[in-house]
Amino acid sequence: MLNEELENENNLELEGQLEGEETIHDIASVSGLYENWFLDYASYVILERAVPALEDGFKPVQRRIMHAMKEMDDGRFNKVANIIGQTMQYHPHGDASIGDAIVNLGQKDLLIDTQGNWGDVRTGDSAAAARYIEARLTKFALDVVFNPQTTEWQLSYDGRKNEPVTLPVKFPLLLAQGVEGIAVGLSTKIMPHNFRELIKGSIDVLKGRKTQLLPDFPTGGLGDFTNYNGGSKGSKIRLRATIEKVDKSLLIIRDVPYGTTTTALMDSIVKASENNKIKIKKVVDNTAANVEIQVHIPPGISPDLTIDALYAFTDCEISISPNTCVIIEDKPRFMTVDDLLQMSTVKTVRLLERELEIKMGELEDRWHQSSLEKIFIENRIYRDIEECETWEAVLEAIDKGLDPYKPLLRREVTQDDIIRLTEIKIKRISKFDAFKADEYIKKLEAEMAEVLDNLANLTRYAISYFEGLLAKYGKGKERKTQIRTFDVVSAQKVAVANQKLYVNRKDGFVGYGLKKDEFVCDCSDMDDIIAIRKDGKFMVSRISDKIFMGKDIIHVGVYNKNDEHMVYNMIYVDGKTGISFAKRFAVTSITRDKEYDLTKGEKNSKVVYLTANPNSESELVSITLQPASTARVKQFDFDFAELLIKGKGSQGNIVTKHPIKKVVQKALGESTRGGREIYYDEVIGRLNTESRGRYLGSFNTDDTILVIYKDGSYELTSFELSNHYDVQNIEAIHKYSPELVVSAVYTEGETKVTYVKRFVVETSTVGKRFMFISETKGSKLLAATVHPAPKAEIKFQRDKKSDKETEVLLLSDFIDVKGWRAMGNKLNYYKIFGVTVQKLEQTEVLSVKNSTKTIKPLKIEPPVIDQLAPSFSSGDEIKLDIQPTQPKAVATVETEQNGDLPTPAKAGKKQLNLF
Repeated sequence: MLNEELENENNLELEGQLEGEETIHDIASVSGLYENWFLDYASYVILERAVPALEDGFKPVQRRIMHAMKEMDDGRFNKVANIIGQTMQYHPHGDASIGDAIVNLGQKDLLIDTQGNWGDVRTGDSAAAARYIEARLTKFALDVVFNPQTTEWQLSYDGRKNEPVTLPVKFPLLLAQGVEGIAVGLSTKIMPHNFRELIKGSIDVLKGRKTQLLPDFPTGGLGDFTNYNGGSKGSKIRLRATIEKVDKSLLIIRDVPYGTTTTALMDSIVKASENNKIKIKKVVDNTAANVEIQVHIPPGISPDLTIDALYAFTDCEISISPNTCVIIEDKPRFMTVDDLLQMSTVKTVRLLERELEIKMGELEDRWHQSSLEKIFIENRIYRDIEECETWEAVLEAIDKGLDPYKPLLRREVTQDDIIRLTEIKIKRISKFDAFKADEYIKKLEAEMAEVLDNLANLTRYAISYFEGLLAKYGKGKERKTQIRTFDVVSAQKVAVANQKLYVNRKDGFVGYGLKKDEFVCDCSDMDDIIAIRKDGKFMVSRISDKIFMGKDIIHVGVYNKNDEHMVYNMIYVDGKTGISFAKRFAVTSITRDKEYDLTKGEKNSKVVYLTANPNSESELVSITLQPASTARVKQFDFDFAELLIKGKGSQGNIVTKHPIKKVVQKALGESTRGGREIYYDEVIGRLNTESRGRYLGSFNTDDTILVIYKDGSYELTSFELSNHYDVQNIEAIHKYSPELVVSAVYTEGETKVTYVKRFVVETSTVGKRFMFISETKGSKLLAATVHPAPKAEIKFQRDKKSDKETEVLLLSDFIDVKGWRAMGNKLNYYKIFGVTVQKLEQTEVLSVKNSTKTIKPLKIEPPVIDQLAPSFSSGDEIKLDIQPTQPKAVATVETEQNGDLPTPAKAGKKQLNLF
């Protein structure tokens, strides 16, 4: 339109010039026009389409849908097509936008009862056509959304109808449903929250308590809300699908993160597989009433590593950035969800107050009318009008007859009141019952007193209102999204070996494109590569098709940052002095593509021997000197175990001053760094070596972890850092030792009898769960521990009539150690209410039975026990305090003298190295 106007204006001006006339025009700036129009458009989109209002939590189209459905409401379902038609009387946009908004509201399962195929947010299936599906308002919506008496009205867009400015919603509906909208210059993204938690949060606001709301999504799954920050601008949520490890070859995805679908999730898995990010055989969607996506894993691939890869490379983990923006007094405002809840609660209190005031007015009016009617009939004032000839005289006579009784009333008698008295039928007067009238008035007075009390105690009334909502509508609305803290999955660590690394040692090229050269190892396309050259220099670079890393490469491999267990044993000749040095070093931190020197840096220095040892193994090597050497001994052994592991820049120790002919490995030594110090992070359910969480112990190659689950099963697992542990379902987790005794209390499902059993783990299969309680339906593990002398606190009732009691039972005295399949001994109580067992702590008191080192099952490592036992005599109390952050520290062992022994030990303190 604007272009046409400008074109016509130009044509007129041109015509005037051709005719030789002077043409005068009012020139308007185009930029000014655009500026005004853009601001008007932006304001319209923000206020009328994209951003919800604080008062009721609705966008305009949603508000009009709810109003239209209330007008149509008769308790029965209506065709959605009819609802769309009704809504179009108020909404200036087309039927498609209304239909989409209705489906969106219906899928939230809060305000609209649905019938027919309404689609599925989990699978992404769309709803059927509007003519095939039906809807009606829920009882909850009718209770909390509508009240014509407290609604502010305005004319619809065409002036033909009245529509609500906002609906009087007495509930934090905006936070319950969530909303997403993109306007001009801003957007809003408010997460849905749990129905029950919102009501409890409103109650907390009314009680003056601090709230901390966290989202709850209808699709379930796991959520890390560490950086939620109340949903304010700049916050972040991490969501994960729940992945169940069925066995070594099958994973099942049980739900999808909010905002994605099963189809999109499967596509992302297939795409990651095609890009060689993960290795899977196939993925199958068996979703029906519940989500079930099966991921089949090929042999030889770790299921735990695959789970990490699914989180790293697919939509099994997504990130959402909330942005709480609402309209307040016709202006967009950014805030937190807790502030929103507080404002919504205050608004609800004001609405409740207004409803009470309206109810009070209605009750006062009913009391006034009932009292007037009683006075009018009981005192036969109606007889005063028998002689009146005009209407004015009738009204005057009644008014005069009421004069003696007006002081008993609560307000003035109006002409409308008198007219209402004249409309009473003779039949009603003849059947008037003064007793019933008094009872009715007393009932009204009681209601009025209750309303006045509620108005005087508005906070108490509001709390009662919210508690009523919770009791009436809260059933079945428990939290679906589990609150967890996730570890950060490094894509580099979980990437599958989808490439093959090759090296051209002479020319100095490394990469996965050199397929005609020497094969090194499998790797991923996200790995870093380390290359050490003969001149003693090395460099770390990101892998690529072909990269130059220097000529005469003697070692190349995958580089893992901060890996202290990868130790290099090296002998090099200094170019200046000719002296040969030996050194052991780890490369734990570098700058990528920077060249480092492992020698003293002199010209013509060279490496004569180098090995890379993944578990810090030492070596015994045989060194042969040159025949022309002046040394008396031309062949000797050198043990790398005698060297300390130092940094990459260390000089090393002198091996010989004579020229070396060759170095040959004679024997591979043991790991000099010892086992790995493993910790268990009880928040995220993962193992680590960074001292996070509870210290499990020092682990060598064949060591395993014992996990006892709350369902009454146990499992031996490896100590791979990629292992996943379900924190919610773990009863106990410890480093496994054959001497560990498991003490358990459980209830047998069929007989409901409670048993105690103690057993040692007799199975050796790693990665398989074994049930150690009865497998009958209803069997339940009450408590389990591996404490050497476990005490159980049992709350019970001896018989039906007796009171509850508490007894502390030493389980090792109650039952001996038996097989893991044994039922155990019965606890003969009428009813057991709870069992708490003593858990194994970091600091334990150990008893040495005798000098033959027979030690009770302990948490402390057996090698440590072997060190302790020879130092003390029978009966000594040995107190060990192992610091989790310093597992290699020297421990102080305190002993007390025992005079009853034939050779009493001397009291005092001794120190020994535990590891």
